Amino acid sequence: MTTTLAPQLHANGQLTPPLTPKGSKQALRSIHPSPTPEQNLLRLRNHLDTLPTPLLKHVHLSKVRREDPNLFFAAMKDDLPGLAPLVYTPTVGEACQKYSHIYSQPEGLYLSIDDKDMLPQILAEYAALLPRPPQIMVVTDGSRILGLGDLGIGGMGISVGKLNLYVAGGGIDPSGTLPIILDMGTNTESIRNDPLYIGLRRPRATLQEATEFMDAFMAAASAAFPAAVIQHEDFYSEAAFDFLERYQNKYRMFNDDIQGTGSVILGGFFAAARQASAASGLPLRDHKVVFLGGGSAAVGVAKEMMNFFRMQGLSEQEAKERFWLIDTKGLITSSRPDVVAGKLASHKKYFIRYDTEGKEYSDLASVVEYVQPTALVGLSTTFGAFDRTVVRRMADMNAAPIIFPLSNPTSKCELSFTDALNWTNGTVLFASGSPYPAERFGGRLREPAQGNNFLVFPGIGFGAMACKATKVTDEMITASALALSEARNQEEIEAGLLYPRLDRIREVSAIVAAGVVKKAQEQGVDTEIRLRGLSEYDESSTNANTNTNTWAWLTLRSANEQLVQKMLEAQWHP
Repeated sequence: MTTTLAPQLHANGQLTPPLTPKGSKQALRSIHPSPTPEQNLLRLRNHLDTLPTPLLKHVHLSKVRREDPNLFFAAMKDDLPGLAPLVYTPTVGEACQKYSHIYSQPEGLYLSIDDKDMLPQILAEYAALLPRPPQIMVVTDGSRILGLGDLGIGGMGISVGKLNLYVAGGGIDPSGTLPIILDMGTNTESIRNDPLYIGLRRPRATLQEATEFMDAFMAAASAAFPAAVIQHEDFYSEAAFDFLERYQNKYRMFNDDIQGTGSVILGGFFAAARQASAASGLPLRDHKVVFLGGGSAAVGVAKEMMNFFRMQGLSEQEAKERFWLIDTKGLITSSRPDVVAGKLASHKKYFIRYDTEGKEYSDLASVVEYVQPTALVGLSTTFGAFDRTVVRRMADMNAAPIIFPLSNPTSKCELSFTDALNWTNGTVLFASGSPYPAERFGGRLREPAQGNNFLVFPGIGFGAMACKATKVTDEMITASALALSEARNQEEIEAGLLYPRLDRIREVSAIVAAGVVKKAQEQGVDTEIRLRGLSEYDESSTNANTNTNTWAWLTLRSANEQLVQKMLEAQWHP
């Protein structure tokens, strides 16, 4: 594959056909129908209703986005809970698997490892074609897409889908977004040998080769687009951790799988742990968490969740001891044969258990019985891994068991909401990675929480962009989780929700962005002086809506009222 450059670009980086023939004069009166925006929106809804599958709806929405971004994002704004599953998870998983089959035209930037030495020239030429430089870039190599494996160039669907959510949920101007796929081959033979496959037909590059390519890309991208935030997405575990460690303190970047997932789950765990402790009387510092999954997302989430225990006064070592991680070989212990032989992946070593006295626990049920956890987190990409026996045992041990099956898409989720309610008799505190519908149980409507990174990554990216942070620090990620935990309104708290509802995503993203900006200012990594001082609360200031919406006012106050307002004002609207 050769790197693709589009010769004629719209503001969002897409190919744009001419609106009128060259040389034509504007007509004195309209010679075409002039449907209203409302009619266009209704027509789109009606057409989607006629399409029989989510994938066909995804394909049509992609076409609408390329041809009429305003209509596409107006539709997203009008029905975000209904359309988000079509443009992102779970439907985007199938779209990535079939990317070469449904491909119609280029979207964003396709960079081949074969062009590594030409990246500075390629990106400089591409930048010259754009009417404005990108503010947010989402980049993937397609090596580990949503637990579906190595999909090669099909990973572009993830970059595009993620940026759709940045616009819809975070208010990023779509003309300031750039999806990027780094094509380094694929190890999935069925994809590589598909006659329709449009990517490089070669085995995936080694980690050393990939690192050399990434070094070249990060340097060239930062030079061509110095103001942009670069988000890494769906790199395989070892590469994801290596790249984050390698670039975090050098460039304005973050990894959503590691840091974004950690942030959103920490935010939900704040709420769940408080509810569970209220039900049981257990001190917050005494919660115990078992993880099923040892990939980059699981380790990243566990490390971020440690901050919950640090805030309860525990040391780093004490906080780490509140976590037990299970991978495909069982509980990660110092006496396990592969650990003794030095064959354990480097990113897992932090959570090795040294206190099992030589005994091994090979499956989830035995670990649950051994640990007696209060919380169970799944990032295993194994459908149904939290079975009836394990879930009922969690309910027997806990008045309000915390169970977070987080794997995406739904076909990889460890536990459905229906089974969670039935097997715990409704006592579960549940959050999943994919959406589930609300259900009536015990005479009332139960709404499942969705621990979706969508609740934080737009705010992280927007906040880092707004304050022109020189880098995205770990403390800024934790600040995003704390801001998210404060973003629920009173009605959501009274309903027992662990997260704010998605129909408030613009407000939530502004609150998260404000938390990120404030932490960047505290750490001295911000360079946008116009936002400085706004995070200091003015006791004399009042909100016109204070008397009618006291909780909303208090939420904004706790998350830096003036900064939140500034973030809201900066959001783009279709």
